[in-house]
Amino acid sequence: MGLAAPLSRPTTIRADLRDNTATALRPLRAGAVLDAGVTAREDVPPGHKLALRDIGRGEAVLKAGIPIGVAAVDIPAGARVHGGLLAPATAAPLPVAGPARATAAATFQGFLRQDGRVGTRNFIGVVIASNCGATAARQAADWFDEERLADFPNVDGVVPLIHAMGCGMEMTGEPMDLLRRTLSGVIRNPNMAGAVIVALGCERNNLKVFLEKEGLEVGDRLRTVTLQEVGGTRAAVEAAKAGVQAMLPAANAARRTTVLASRLVLGLQTGAADGLCGLSANPALGVAVDMLVAQGGTAILSETPDILLSGDAFAGRVASPEVAAALRERLGWWQEYGSGRESRLDGNLDRGGERGGFASGLERALDGLGKAGSTPIAAVHRYAERVRGPGLVFMDSPDHDPVSVTGQAAAGATLIAMTTGLGTDFGSLPAPTVKIASNSETYRRMSEAIDLDAGPVLDGTETVEAAGERIFQAILRHASGEKTKGEIEGMGESGFAPWPIGVCS
Repeated sequence: MGLAAPLSRPTTIRADLRDNTATALRPLRAGAVLDAGVTAREDVPPGHKLALRDIGRGEAVLKAGIPIGVAAVDIPAGARVHGGLLAPATAAPLPVAGPARATAAATFQGFLRQDGRVGTRNFIGVVIASNCGATAARQAADWFDEERLADFPNVDGVVPLIHAMGCGMEMTGEPMDLLRRTLSGVIRNPNMAGAVIVALGCERNNLKVFLEKEGLEVGDRLRTVTLQEVGGTRAAVEAAKAGVQAMLPAANAARRTTVLASRLVLGLQTGAADGLCGLSANPALGVAVDMLVAQGGTAILSETPDILLSGDAFAGRVASPEVAAALRERLGWWQEYGSGRESRLDGNLDRGGERGGFASGLERALDGLGKAGSTPIAAVHRYAERVRGPGLVFMDSPDHDPVSVTGQAAAGATLIAMTTGLGTDFGSLPAPTVKIASNSETYRRMSEAIDLDAGPVLDGTETVEAAGERIFQAILRHASGEKTKGEIEGMGESGFAPWPIGVCS
C-alpha cells in the first residue's frame, strides 16, 4: 500500500496476493465490476468479502493470507462470502518478530507517583464498595464541577466509579476476590491522586475486610465513608465531599513532567469491529504497539475469546515455556467456563459480527489479534492483576469492552487504545480511551466520538507503517493530557464495570 494517491478510489481491498477473497470498501451493487475484474453477483455491504475466483468445496478461504474458514460448498467468483458458506478451519501460526529496533527516545508529559509509576491523568475517585453506595458517590463526585475545580487546574476531575456488585453475592471465593482486586487496583492506578470509598455498612464486600485483604490504608490519599454510620445518603454525600475537598490541594500540587515512553502502560481493545478493522486500524495500532514496546513501554492485550478461537495461531507468540503454560491454564479455564453456553466461544457470530462483514468467528478473532503487533507475549496475568511489564503482556478478560477495560485499568493501564469499524461511543475512567476508526466513513459519521481515522490505509493514500507512526504520536499526545473525544463529550462514567464472574447468592 503506497503513499501516492490512487487515480480513482478502489472498491475493494486484497490484503495478500494469496487471498481468494477481497473486502468491499464501500457498498457494491450486483453487477458491479471490481478492481480485480470480477463481477459482483449480489449487493455487498462495506467490510464484507467477495470471492475473487471460484472456490471449490473443501478449499481454504483466505483473507490476509490466513485461512478464515473452509468452503462448505462451491463458491462462485463474485459471490459474497459469509458464514453460511463456510466450515471451520485451523489457522496457521501468526508471525512473531523479535523486539523492534528502538528509534530516538520518545517522551510524554506524565504525573510521576510515589511508587515510581506514571499517570496520564490526575483524578480523584469516589469509589463504592457495593452498589448500595452508588447514589451518594455519584452526587458527591458530580458536585465538583468545572467551576468548583477552577482553583485546582492540575486536577483533571473528580470521577465516580460506580458498579452493580458488592452485595447479593458470595462473601468469599473467586468472585469476591476478583471484585476486591479490581477496586483496589483502580484505587492504586497511577491516574488516581486519591480516592474516597463509600460503603453502606452491611454489604457482602465488608469495608474493613476489603481494606485488610487488599492492604489499603486510610490516610491523606484514601478516605472512607459508611452510610449507616454517618446517618444516610445526604450525610454521606457531605462526608465524601469533605474527603475530596481535603485531598484537592495535594492533588493540585502534582505537575506533569517529561518522562520516557517506557513509563506508559497502554491497554488494547476492539469495540464494534467490522471486516475492515483487520486491514487498517488493527495492523496500524499493531505498528504503534511495536514502537511502544521498542521504547520499553508496556501494552496489555486482553479479550481472551480471540486467543481461544484463534487456536494454535497465537501459540508462537509466547516468550517462554512458562508463559506458554500460564496461557494454556487460562484458556483451559475458559473452555470449561464456556462449556454449554451460547457465547463467542462456540465460534458463532453475533448480529454485530455478521453486520460488520465477518464470515467466521475465526476471522474476527484473527483480525482482533492484529492490534497486538508482532512482538512476543512477555507475561500472562489474571483479570485485574497488576501488570509489571515491560513489553507486550496478556491480561485475561471477557470480550466485553467495559469489563475488559476496567480490568486493564485495575492492572495499571493509564491509557486505552480501541479500534472500531461500525463505530462506538465507549469511554472509560480513570484510563481514557483513544478510539481509532477502521474506515473514513465511520470516522466522519462519528467524528465527535472517534479520535483517529485509519481509512487512508484502505484507500492506498497511507501505508500501515505511516498510520502506525501517526497513532503512536497521537497516543503520546493524549498521554500528555490532550483530551480524547470521549473525555470532551463526558463519556466514561458508565464504562466502569468489574467482571461479574460467578453466581449470586
